[in-house]
Amino acid sequence: LKSQKSVKIAPVCAANEIRGDVTIGPRTVIHSKAPIIAEAGRMVIAEVSLIEKQVLIVNAHPDNITPEAENPELKPMIIGTNSMFQVGCYSQAMKIGDNNVIKSKAYVGTNVILTSGCIIGACCNLNTFEVIPENTVIYAFNNLLVSTQTPLRELLSPVKDILR
Repeated sequence: LKSQKSVKIAPVCAANEIRGDVTIGPRTVIHSKAPIIAEAGRMVIAEVSLIEKQVLIVNAHPDNITPEAENPELKPMIIGTNSMFQVGCYSQAMKIGDNNVIKSKAYVGTNVILTSGCIIGACCNLNTFEVIPENTVIYAFNNLLVSTQTPLRELLSPVKDILR
């Protein structure tokens, strides 16, 4: 476990690389090949989350601000409870609410805010300036991103069962 600054880890967690000021809530599981990097401010991952292998979660400096800049504004990255990051996804979203799933190989950019109960489909690339409304499912169909709003309580219950 490599670390810098402060890392607060829940009892059920293992990761090969956690950098920066990172807090990980109880009953959160992080696969050993999932780097968590907080270089541009602290990161809080709430309880009962699952981060699978080859996931990359980064709180990075925006392109127009370098780490060497005078007094760069450090913003916290907040990830809500009961979140699931599936194999190979990449998230830079600064705010992720509760009960969200980011599927395999999906990318969620810095300027996207996921509210609650959302699913970002496999291989989807969200790099827009927008707030994704609650219970939205985004998936790819014929090379287009499609968005629907559906109650997702039943779809997210397996996450709770895994982490009990």
